[in-house]
Amino acid sequence: MNWLSKTLKILASLLLAFVFFLALLYRSDISKEEIIQKYSYPESHFIEVDGMNLHVRFMGEGDPIFLIHGSFSSLHTWDEWQRELSPYFMTISVDLPGHGLTGPDELKRYTVEDYGQVILRLAEKLNLPRYHIAGNSMGGAVALQVASTRPDQVLSLNLINSSGAPRPISRKLPSQSESESQQTWIFQLLEHPVFAKVLLKCTPKFLFSMNMKEVYGDPERIKAESVDRYFELMLREGNREATLDRISGKQNSSIQFDRLTMPTLIMWGDLDRWIPVQQALDFEKEIPGSNLIIFEGVGHVPMEEIPTKSVAEYLSFLGVEVRKNYLQAPNYVSYDD
Repeated sequence: MNWLSKTLKILASLLLAFVFFLALLYRSDISKEEIIQKYSYPESHFIEVDGMNLHVRFMGEGDPIFLIHGSFSSLHTWDEWQRELSPYFMTISVDLPGHGLTGPDELKRYTVEDYGQVILRLAEKLNLPRYHIAGNSMGGAVALQVASTRPDQVLSLNLINSSGAPRPISRKLPSQSESESQQTWIFQLLEHPVFAKVLLKCTPKFLFSMNMKEVYGDPERIKAESVDRYFELMLREGNREATLDRISGKQNSSIQFDRLTMPTLIMWGDLDRWIPVQQALDFEKEIPGSNLIIFEGVGHVPMEEIPTKSVAEYLSFLGVEVRKNYLQAPNYVSYDD
């Protein structure tokens, strides 16, 4: 029985070490008031839409552009784009429910269809009958949903490393490995019932560092303050539970590609590990007349990783003239015609 006693002691020690490890990882929620004070902008507004207080940031004047962030992200991902676009357009970035400063939805409306309705209702509330829309990752699928639902309202569509591609995938690039077609590890972790419950209270910051290294093509471009922001916004009270509800819930969408007749730009980083560049080709094939730009050495979030280069391409698509002489006033066209 001596071996049994030793085995039990070892197991008890391992269990104690595991409990101690979880205690070190424990992170309490950050209150709504504290997180808003730290991460809101002078241009921030909170607008009630269907019982939710959406965090919305307005910058600039002119034709409106909605900027829709991806999963686990927030409107802060558009910081550089909003600065560069706002001299020519009115930019509107939004924290989707369950993200950023908006926080959770009591009714748990987290599908792509739900988010599409949020943007449509917000546009209605702002009295914006027509607008451009750009979205990254999950936000791209939301932009597709909006454009598909109300193509008469959408002046142009910009898909940036977007989800929501038509199924099945029609082609494979020679360089695409089998691992690239598999679901990314963070989603697999969150879908595991045990790990999901643990992560509700024990949320290690290193997971966010690992995640950002996965979504950037060049990890040297990652800023420490960006990791801090992603981490702390996830700790906003209610956001972790909302994330688990969103990942485990139904992923409803009803995108009709034959309704996407507006000018469309597709932008992609060729080193995207989350949504392989193959899907950019599928979007290009499915949306006639669309324009495709692939950035070399860039990952899943070009608007963060190479903001100046990516926004310059978007400005060019929107008709803003690229100038060598910055004393000369720019010319730009509108899609109102």
